[in-house]
Amino acid sequence: MRHAPIDPALFTANRRRLVQLLPPGSVAVLHAADTLPTTGDGTLRIHPASDLFWASGIEQEESVLVLAPGAVNPAHREMLFLRQPNEQLATWEGAKLTTEQARQISGITKIRWLTEFPAAIHALLCESDAVYLNANEHERAATEVESRDERMARQLIHRYPLHRFERLAPLLRRLRAVKTPAEVALIRKATDITDAGLRRMLAALRPGVMEFELEAELTAEFVRRRARMAYEPIIGSGNNTCVLHYIENDQACRDGELVLVDVGASYANYASDLTRTYPVNGRFTPRQRAVYEAVLRVLRSSIARTTVGTRLLDWKRAAQAEMAGELVTLGLLTPEQAAQDSADEPACKQYFMHGLGHSLGLGVHDMAPVDGPLAAGWVMTVEPGIYIPEEGLAVRLENDILVTENGPVDLCGHVPIEPDEIERIMAGHAAGGGRV
Repeated sequence: MRHAPIDPALFTANRRRLVQLLPPGSVAVLHAADTLPTTGDGTLRIHPASDLFWASGIEQEESVLVLAPGAVNPAHREMLFLRQPNEQLATWEGAKLTTEQARQISGITKIRWLTEFPAAIHALLCESDAVYLNANEHERAATEVESRDERMARQLIHRYPLHRFERLAPLLRRLRAVKTPAEVALIRKATDITDAGLRRMLAALRPGVMEFELEAELTAEFVRRRARMAYEPIIGSGNNTCVLHYIENDQACRDGELVLVDVGASYANYASDLTRTYPVNGRFTPRQRAVYEAVLRVLRSSIARTTVGTRLLDWKRAAQAEMAGELVTLGLLTPEQAAQDSADEPACKQYFMHGLGHSLGLGVHDMAPVDGPLAAGWVMTVEPGIYIPEEGLAVRLENDILVTENGPVDLCGHVPIEPDEIERIMAGHAAGGGRV
């Protein structure tokens, strides 16, 4: 693993929280993610299954975690199944986890080889009534490709048709939404790395630089700090700022334009997600600054509303109503258009057409109850924007916010966002020659 070791107490506590929700006579099974093919005999780098990692800290392919809190044999109540290391695997793929290494990472005592799984699960099911199986139930998930979890579900349902099969995802959705202090510390680490990457990138920002050159600066800083990209970075200048999911990053940044940078580091599989919008030449035009400050005001107000008990639909709706007023001030809406604002037809939707934010954690769009309510321990992104294609101009700003009983805590409060501060930093880089 690239990241520093994590105290296994985190994963032990997470398993304890999960088994407390399982009824008597239950067995829960979590799988690693598949290794996905590219072309020929190529494969993608494995992306650890978030649920398995949350419960065990294990990132190795083909791993299986079985939780059976009521098992007759206490040694079978937590079992982790792994590929057995051998010389051929070591030669072609590198060293695999030993039993002792797996214990140190996960805090699980009973480590078994994957070849033992069929007999072990059969023995457990003979003394159990219900099986909790996992699936990707994110509301925006693409499910065209069958996962290891789904293949196992099909096999077990066929072999044990008289057992009761239950969904594990709703339990994990509730649990994963609330981050422990150890998880928040990892998200803070990811935001700190993102901040370092953005500061490095700013030293290279100037008229004529290519969007992919800015991406290269971010990537270099992330890798140097034992992190990776949490998602495909969006680095769009000029008209590209208005494309919400622009990832080509292949155009030149021109004098007088803005560049929108939506990027986040992933550290120990915990994601950050920040967006900043910068003037390519180091100075905002009056129009750019007016739009920027309007978005910043909505960001500040929305952060203040990220509080315990808030429903997400109400949270988004308040931002839409506020944005409509800002758009009137900017001359983009008439007062009459703003007066027609409603939940079904937000007046701002032509210029602010996306959501206000999402849960953040082991996923960039992390698992959480769809409408909340927000609870202490949630981490939410807040990301209002204004997009004006006819002017080739857009501004989006995004910070990551921890919900607490004492109010919202901005995990990105140290990342420069005030327009005067950004201009001052960029002027300093220009005076010093910037990055060569």
